[in-house]
Amino acid sequence: MILTLTLNPSVDISYAIEAFHLDTVNRVSNIDKTAGGKGLNVTRVLNQLSEPVTASGLIGGPLGDFIENQLDDSQIKHSFFKINDATRNCIAVLHQGKQTEILEQGPTISEEESSDFLNHVDTLIKKMDVVAISGSLPKGLNLDYYSKIIEKCHEHQLPVILDSSGDTLMTSIHSPFKPTVIKPNIDELYQLLNQPVDESIEGLKKALNNPIFNDIEWVIVSLGAKGMFAKHHNQYYKVNIPSIEVLNPVGSGDSTVAGIAAALLNHESDEQLLKKANTLGMLNAQESRTGYVNLNNYDDLYHQIELLEV
Repeated sequence: MILTLTLNPSVDISYAIEAFHLDTVNRVSNIDKTAGGKGLNVTRVLNQLSEPVTASGLIGGPLGDFIENQLDDSQIKHSFFKINDATRNCIAVLHQGKQTEILEQGPTISEEESSDFLNHVDTLIKKMDVVAISGSLPKGLNLDYYSKIIEKCHEHQLPVILDSSGDTLMTSIHSPFKPTVIKPNIDELYQLLNQPVDESIEGLKKALNNPIFNDIEWVIVSLGAKGMFAKHHNQYYKVNIPSIEVLNPVGSGDSTVAGIAAALLNHESDEQLLKKANTLGMLNAQESRTGYVNLNNYDDLYHQIELLEV
């Protein structure tokens, strides 16, 4: 069983309109409301793969109920922790080929809720095989909060994928309790190293050989249309992907995480893990819906991926 954790979920609302006008009324005909957050995107893709998955995180108020109800409708298992503050809305206005986003700040987590959720996670992970932590931390939680969750996973010898960024990721990789997998993109890699990175194979090998990545089993760097560069223990890989028509890239990183989690659960080889992760990321980019993949196209893309040991 895979546990996905989304500590700052949202209800994602998409308004599609022909033209967006300021200081007047904009009428919307096409509205889409989705249980949002990076970890929930991971959850949906795992569910489509028929992998056993349970979603958890922090939710509150009517929007928290909406998230649970939508997962119920999709027959996805969940075990959220209820907080006093309300879950947020994240609004995207799609207009004239552009996207204007209005993001609510979200809840503030109390000290008691922070402590109780760690106990909740500790109970859940006793029944899990893999844990995937995705996204940002809500207000009220310290930067080392993910490290505390990872420590509990270490106690149960569970592999942990951490897909976060900025100070949260930096704090986690400097903790004594390391994630099993991190998945920075190239810009996030720059931030972690605090310097530009030569994107040649030798430059990327040098970057991932930095001591800050010691004791992290997998470092997987997303290179966008150029594929991936990965380090597993002391082995380096360059992944080349085919050119595809991209319809909506949002959620492709989360779909990639779903592939990594599924491969870890099933004890797949390095080649299978990297190809599965890239295939799912591309499949998401080909769809208009976030966190959705058309598995009818899976085999065709999978076999076009080139994996090089470098």
